[in-house]
Order: sequence, then C-alpha cells, then structure tokens
Amino acid sequence: MAIHLNTAGAGLPAPAVPGTVARFAALEAELGPYEAEAVHADDLDRRVYDLLALLVGARPDEIALFGSATDAWCRIVCGLTPPRGSRIWVTPYEYAGNLIALQRLAARHECVVEVVPASPSGDLDLDWMRRNLDDRVAVVSLVHMPSSAGVVQPVEEVGALLAGSSAVYVVDACQTVGQLPVDVRAIGCHVLTGAGRKFLRGPRGTGFAFVARELWDRVAPPFHDVHVAEVRSLHHYEVTADRAARFETAERSSAAVLGLVAALEHNAVTPAGAAPEVFAALADAVATTPGTRVLAPGARRAGIVSFVHERCSPERVRDVLAGEGVTGWVGFGAHTPLYLASSGIDRFVRLSVHHYNDLAQVDVLRGALSRAVNG
Repeated sequence: MAIHLNTAGAGLPAPAVPGTVARFAALEAELGPYEAEAVHADDLDRRVYDLLALLVGARPDEIALFGSATDAWCRIVCGLTPPRGSRIWVTPYEYAGNLIALQRLAARHECVVEVVPASPSGDLDLDWMRRNLDDRVAVVSLVHMPSSAGVVQPVEEVGALLAGSSAVYVVDACQTVGQLPVDVRAIGCHVLTGAGRKFLRGPRGTGFAFVARELWDRVAPPFHDVHVAEVRSLHHYEVTADRAARFETAERSSAAVLGLVAALEHNAVTPAGAAPEVFAALADAVATTPGTRVLAPGARRAGIVSFVHERCSPERVRDVLAGEGVTGWVGFGAHTPLYLASSGIDRFVRLSVHHYNDLAQVDVLRGALSRAVNG
C-alpha cells in the first residue's frame, strides 16, 4: 500500500466516506435523486451544519456549504463592498487564487492591496500591523497555513490586534481544519473557509465557510438562489433565509455532502493532525538529505514540509519516491507568488503528514529520498 504524504493536496478518504457516497448514488438510481435526498434530509439539511459548526466553534446558522474552499472564499469575499480608497491587507503567504479575487475587488472599489511584512525568519511583523492599522484598513486576509509551506500564522494574535477595528477579518483555513484546532471565537474572524478534501478526509467537491452574523447584510453576492429568496414583484425580491446558507446555491452533490458528514464524524473521534514526532521526523528526513533547501519560514510549523534540491528536479524526486511507494507532490511557486515566485522558486517538492502516517513510513521516505537525489 502506498505511503500517502500528500494530504495537503487531498487526504485519504476517511473509512466511511467511499461507502457512504456509493450507497447514496445507488439509492438515487433506485428511488430517484430527489427521493433519495428526502431519505437523508436530516443529514443534508441539519447535521452537516451542526458538525461543521462544532468543528470551528461556530453556530450552525453561521455555516454555508460550497463546492470547494476557493468557491467559499471567493463567494463571500468578492461580495464585500469596501469604501473607496480603503486598504486591503494580505501576507506574503497569500494564495494566488485569493490574490486574484482581491485584486479584482480592489480595482472595482478603487482600493489598494498592501502586504504585511514578515521578519527575516518569516514571522509576520505584528508591530508593523499595530503601527499601521487605521480606519482605512477594510479587509485583512490571512492564510492560516499556506499550501506551499507548513508555517502556522498567528491568527489569534492578529484577531486580538484587529478587535474593535472596522476591518473585515478573513481566514483561509484550507490546510488547517482537521489538522490543527480551529475556533472562530478565539481567532476573532468574520469569515473562515475550509476544504472537505484535505485534512478533514472528506470527498472532493466539498467546502464551507463560517460567516459571522454581523457580516450577512454587508456581503452582496452576485445573485441569491431561489431556495433562499423569493420574488415579490417584477422589480423586487426578498432574501428569506436568515442564516449564512443565504450565500449557497441550491444545486449541490448530496452524495458529497453525505460523504463530508461521514468524514466529520470520523474527525470528531480521531487525532487532529500528525503526531508531533512524526512531523519532526519528516522535517529531519528532508533537512538532513544532502543538497536540500527546506522552505521553512516562521517559528511555528506543522503538517507540511516543502523543499528544493540543488541538483534534482522536483519531478524526478516525486517520480523516484512514487516508484518506491511514497506519494509526494510537485508544488508551483506561482500559487504562493509573494513568497515563492518572488524568490525565484518555480517548482518544489511538497510532503505532508496526517494522523494516519507513522515513524516507520517516514523511515521509508528517508531512504527513498536519499536514493532519489543520489541516483
């Protein structure tokens, strides 16, 4: 069986997920899709929201479901209406997809996007944030952990710093839900988004957003679907959903949502993320391989170890590892442009561990990596 070191891309499905998805597909074929949904109405309409709320410390009515974490993030953030001339803060670790959306938001509202500087070690300059925070800062976007490196950003400290300001605080937790404890009240954010397919071990095609109640009327989505709004006249419609689900669309994969429920139930009784000694062993295996340059900014790291090698291409490393039953991934610097692409890094190897990885597997990786760079 392959050693899966690519949970940062997509995790191995939790044990009950494949069967849950398959059984619902079979039920659709037997009864009809609408009829199958009716059988599972409680899971689809209530339980999935309850479980996601429990996961991130929110209320069920503050949760909305989407087809991906990016869809969730863009659906909410792109609906913000910052005042003209506002400042939008990002960090050097911002995901490219988020940056594209923020650039468009800034262009529409004549705002400016600014980068919160980091220290030479890679940690955010919180003092700079304190000195420069003013009423013009309208949006602050933090990626809790970038997909390119395992740096854990200080989301709680930033939330405390922003408390009482007029800024909308958005946290992309795509790589941390299911890996690290995530509590929106402790963080103090207005929006938090996550993926079902990574460390939660749910199906692809699932994502979600926490949207604080105070923000609901400040987000102007491109449309409201008919399951959350009613047309009152030729020129007027009314949003009838008094919950964050007002930002969803009616059509979704019920099989995927039920798979997400199964993953969330499994997540509730399994360890969060890899054991510390497993991550430490992975980091050591990479760092002690001659010729590697580890991409390891920041004081606090977890889950993901990325690197380049002075002689071997990322593709060669990936392929040799795959030949020995170890699954890694080739990442692209362009996906984290302010951190990697600006440093001249085009591609890199990314390895990631979860609770299903152990020290014996890391030992196999250590040997395979040595052969990959010395072959």
